[in-house]
Amino acid sequence: MSKTPEAPLGRVRWKRLAAITAPAALGAGALIFMTAQGTIASSFAVSGSSFKVKADSLDGTGFVQYGGVDHESNGTKHPVQVSGIKNATIRNMCQSVKVGPFTLRLTAGTGKTPVTARNLTLDVAQLDADAVFENIEIGRDASTLDKGPGKGAAGMFGQQADEIHLTNVRQTAWATTAGTFRLADLSMKLGDECF
Repeated sequence: MSKTPEAPLGRVRWKRLAAITAPAALGAGALIFMTAQGTIASSFAVSGSSFKVKADSLDGTGFVQYGGVDHESNGTKHPVQVSGIKNATIRNMCQSVKVGPFTLRLTAGTGKTPVTARNLTLDVAQLDADAVFENIEIGRDASTLDKGPGKGAAGMFGQQADEIHLTNVRQTAWATTAGTFRLADLSMKLGDECF
């Protein structure tokens, strides 16, 4: 029986390597591109603590909303409403989270310069606010949302609008992501919950 000659150690078969790595590289590149464009949300395990956000106002353009589930690393699931906003301006923002017996409190946008965010995604458990939507579409298939960052699964309830204006915002959330998040007048310290 004749043996197939083997490549000497230290040599690389470039055609074989390209055939193996090209599909993986293309797939990874597509995922990175879609994440940067807001087509899919970045995925990570959330902590076991939700956090509270209060703001005088949130104004945004390019709004989408659909249902989702956040997961802790131990498998615990949290149903959320995923809200995506292409460009957001937030005034007098306060965020607080309980850390054992303490509360970590962050404030920003308290002066003349507001907080701004691009491709902002909020995984919300509860939201209370006064809201105004411009050119809203309610009941749209979540997989066809195209006005803001992100979209949901086919057949899932979704809504979107050209603009969103919220005042007296009180929100409990599990996660927030953004392409850019600019926090003017940032202050972090131990204190009381925002609400």
